[in-house]
Amino acid sequence: MEFRILGPLEVFAATERLDIGGTRQRITLANLLLDANRVVTVDRIAEAIYGDDLPPTSRAQVQICISSLRRLFAAHGDPDIISTQSRGYIIRVEDGRLDTQRFEDLTSRARRAREAGAPDQAVSHYREALALWRGEALEGIDSRPVQAAASRLNEERILTNEDCVQLELDLGRHQQVVGELGRLVEEYPLRERLRGQLMLALYRSGRRAEALQVYRLARETMIEELGIEPNEQLQRLEQAILTADDSLDAPAEVTTIRAEPPAAPSFPVPGLLPNAIADFTGRAKQVDSIQRELTLALEDPSRFAVPIIVIAGKAGVGKTTVAVHAAHALAERFPCGQLFADLHGGASRQVSPMHVLERFLRALGVPGNSIPDGLEERAEMYRALLADRRTLIVLDDAAGESHVLPLLPGTRSSAVLITSRSRLAGLAGAIHIDMDIFDTDQSIELLGRIAGTTRVRSEPEAARALAELCGHLPLALRIAGARLSARPHWRVEQLVSRLEDETRRLDELNHGEMGIRASISVTYESVGEEARRLFRRLAILDTGMFSVWIGAALLDRTFDQAADLFDELADAQLIEAAGGNGVHSLYRFHDLIRVFARERLAAEETPAERKAALERVLRALLFLAEAAHRREYGGDYVQIHSDAPRWPLPPRLVAALVAEPLPWYERERPLLVSGIRQAAQAGFADLCWDLAISAVTLFESRVYLDDWRETHETALAAARHAGCVRGQAAMLYSRGSLHITEKRFPEARRDFEEAIRLFTDNGDDQGTALVLRNIAFLERMSGRFDEAAAHYERALAMFAGTGDQVASAYVLHNLAQLRLETGDPEGASTLLSEALALSREGGSRRVEAQVLHRMGDTYLAWEEPALAAEIFETALAMVRTIGDPVGEAYSLNGLGLARLRRGETARAEEALRQAVRLARSTGDRLAEARSLLGLGELAVACDDAEHAIVHFEQALALFQSMRTPAWEARALTMLDGAKAARRGGAPGAGDAPAREGRAAGPAVLGRGERMGESGELVG
Repeated sequence: MEFRILGPLEVFAATERLDIGGTRQRITLANLLLDANRVVTVDRIAEAIYGDDLPPTSRAQVQICISSLRRLFAAHGDPDIISTQSRGYIIRVEDGRLDTQRFEDLTSRARRAREAGAPDQAVSHYREALALWRGEALEGIDSRPVQAAASRLNEERILTNEDCVQLELDLGRHQQVVGELGRLVEEYPLRERLRGQLMLALYRSGRRAEALQVYRLARETMIEELGIEPNEQLQRLEQAILTADDSLDAPAEVTTIRAEPPAAPSFPVPGLLPNAIADFTGRAKQVDSIQRELTLALEDPSRFAVPIIVIAGKAGVGKTTVAVHAAHALAERFPCGQLFADLHGGASRQVSPMHVLERFLRALGVPGNSIPDGLEERAEMYRALLADRRTLIVLDDAAGESHVLPLLPGTRSSAVLITSRSRLAGLAGAIHIDMDIFDTDQSIELLGRIAGTTRVRSEPEAARALAELCGHLPLALRIAGARLSARPHWRVEQLVSRLEDETRRLDELNHGEMGIRASISVTYESVGEEARRLFRRLAILDTGMFSVWIGAALLDRTFDQAADLFDELADAQLIEAAGGNGVHSLYRFHDLIRVFARERLAAEETPAERKAALERVLRALLFLAEAAHRREYGGDYVQIHSDAPRWPLPPRLVAALVAEPLPWYERERPLLVSGIRQAAQAGFADLCWDLAISAVTLFESRVYLDDWRETHETALAAARHAGCVRGQAAMLYSRGSLHITEKRFPEARRDFEEAIRLFTDNGDDQGTALVLRNIAFLERMSGRFDEAAAHYERALAMFAGTGDQVASAYVLHNLAQLRLETGDPEGASTLLSEALALSREGGSRRVEAQVLHRMGDTYLAWEEPALAAEIFETALAMVRTIGDPVGEAYSLNGLGLARLRRGETARAEEALRQAVRLARSTGDRLAEARSLLGLGELAVACDDAEHAIVHFEQALALFQSMRTPAWEARALTMLDGAKAARRGGAPGAGDAPAREGRAAGPAVLGRGERMGESGELVG
């Protein structure tokens, strides 16, 4: 694959240009390529597609776009190019396969060649880089975030063009660049550097009047557009042209550009930088950025502030290595010397600014007896000495802004590089460079440089495992590489096996004076006692993400107090932000920091404290899950609860957290799954099964069937171990509902029979009624309508007794379906009117959507397709709003049939094919089979018996695999009719399937035929 974004988005497989698809797929791919080989979150892609007004189905739509792209790439031999990560997706693009990679590589080469005094080579690289552009970056993609990123790329392009032209002017090639500069000035009329270059090129070409005209036009444009005069540099250039200043003359012949060596200064030139890193790896982008930013700052005559760059990141990420490497690369630009100080940001051994200033002043030539005693006086002398000197100051491991403020020079002649575990946001005008961990390739490269490339490459799987166990943290990788280098007889796999034991991992990652534990411990000791307690207790949980409310429960504190502590830990780089904002902010550990946190947890917290903290989190989680369920359903409907105590949160906070219930469930999904497992391990049986049944709101609506199965097997075992009859019954009922979802009806019946026995023995009417309702569904699917009706009626009476309006509405609309299937649409209509009123009174949008769907069926039975289409469109809008892709498939199926009855074949086909795609993407075989029936009926209506037979046969196979006799019979009847039509037989041109579709087809069961384990009505 080859990807191009420097112009319109293009993808090539060999020489074939691929059709990426519609707007959403193009925006999705553009986002992935803008951060190629890095994780792009689902939220970021959704925002790029939809802007600020995200629909509830946005995450599902992103998944659909990703699936479409994967199918496209798989069809061209690259099925694994896009992979799913914990927070989003990553597209892996080999070096040189993305035009921005080649552009960055070529411009970096050009800068190095320029600095090495090889201008011809630099120009060649610049020109090759500029030739990659085919227009504006990602031209034609209508997405604000994408275009914002594209604007940055376009800015890089014009900066590169300016740098290239400047070199060519320095080489005396003014005549060759006049035309190009004219076009660029026309395209970018407000870029003063381009105006100046064009003026100089024209002047040197003997076109003085035209050069002055360029200035006059520039001045008119600047005043008209911005209300300001051209900058001082452009004004001086005009004056120089007017006076024919000799300094503007072109060089006679230039082959290299080398500054004359400066005269030896009359003052000491300090060189305090540590040794350069011989095996420096993987940070070229950051080093180039530092060099570029400092060079631009030093060359900008309008700048008065001191250039400051802050390199921030967690312990061990390689901040010092990058700073030292960049400082050595920049050393020639600072002829007055380089100062370096390790400030030891850890609280116990910080180096004070007083001591650093004493050392710096001595290095700058101040005798010891002349150094002032006070901090302010030392800082003033320091600033005075540096006022006219071009000096680079590197301040390593700063604790905070106050730690470095006295060490900053006062003028722009010097520059400062700072490393810190905090971003030091309080330093005005500082440029921030955030350091992250390595990717796999960078990690393996560093291991190879230290331990030997051949040795590491000979065990590729072990090398990848070693990088993973080191958390791709550069310090950990250095230690691992050093240990391998010191033990040439070890295989890489041998070190991997030692690191796999988490309890010994930090012991193993220790070599000489390098140690991960010591590095993290310094940071740990620098935060407050309460922050350390939160840090330790976060390690109690097995989840990888932490919401702020979790911290409140762990510490038994308020939300605001917990939020402050999370910020303290994040500022110290002990945890890192993982997305979200406000009450939905998420945080996570780096893998090795989590290991350290677990060590501190075991050493500093008693088992009783750990268990109590875990219980509070699980109780709070259950409290929020119930609140989300109530908001989604309009009340505490179709639920079975335990007597486990809850840990309540303030009402206003709860309202903010679960304002959008399903997105809240999605965010907390890892905690729900791991929390159920931890509840079982800790012996919290009631919390365990209650959390499991509460989580079905998410598992069913988002089709997380593996999570549903695993959590319920765990909870059922916990309930049995504790002898909890109600918990066992609830889990069997829920697991049976899962079997219905998977269309495994015999297994569902077995679970329901055991569940109803337990509920009945326990005198639990609500549980009994819920199981009866699902057994009725199984009877319906088997064609035993009388038995189904009897079970529904019995369940309805029980729900009336428990006051569950939503469950009653659900039963009524299923009874209405039975009336439709037995030829009584009037009776069905009466029941549906009552069901609609109950669902709206109960506030359940899901059941209301199902009832509306069933009403659409009724209108089809009455041969009122226009009214049916209107009802189906209302139901479709509702399921899309609540984020139910399977319900959307059923609604599209009903809408397609209604359009077909109206003779709108093209629009009918569009709806039915969408229904098939959605059903397949969610794994709902029943929705897929019924939509295939609809496509078969459509083919019959279009006199296309061949395609009709294909669709009917596919539908029949699915119905047979699900063991649904009623639907099998319907599919067989329609298939026979299509075959007769192909033969030109008695039914005549497909009439039999069409008639069958009208007689039985309107009984489009709707998604309400299956019910989630805790009554999650999804369709």
